[in-house]
Amino acid sequence: LSLSVTYGFAPMAPTSGASVGGRLACPPTTPSVFTPSSNTPQQLFMSSDNNDSALMELSESEQQFLGIAGTISALIVFFSEYTLYSTGCGVPAGPYGLFGWAEGISYLGVIGVGGYATATKLKTGSGLPPGPGGLLGAAEGLSFLAIVAGLLVLVLQVTNYGYIPNAVPMEGGMCQ
Repeated sequence: LSLSVTYGFAPMAPTSGASVGGRLACPPTTPSVFTPSSNTPQQLFMSSDNNDSALMELSESEQQFLGIAGTISALIVFFSEYTLYSTGCGVPAGPYGLFGWAEGISYLGVIGVGGYATATKLKTGSGLPPGPGGLLGAAEGLSFLAIVAGLLVLVLQVTNYGYIPNAVPMEGGMCQ
């Protein structure tokens, strides 16, 4: 999906109207206040072409950033899933809620990398490139593994403990 926004408006140029003392006495009839460029109405706002591969390509620095962030996120999610599996409760919020914040952001990161890799696979027929030092490929693989492990831990959580803990600990809840 590529988007192109066109702001091709020409300023008004009076082509008709009577002039009295150098001033325009009556407004011009054409053109209107704004004259759109030669684009069609659909192109005025957004246009989509079928060649979306440019959107799927990342620069080397973007690949490196996504690889590092995705790998760290997956490792945090693995720790969270292990904690949930072994204790029945998630990672404690920590000082100022920083551990819980990192856990929540990491879950979103893993889902984001997994979703981006899936979209790339569906669009191009192959997954994400390995990236610098193989970091992006590692992030992709770890993200999919974390998603599968999360589903397994979810089933084990219900089987072993009989409940799924709330995302935000509640007063008097199972996990405090």
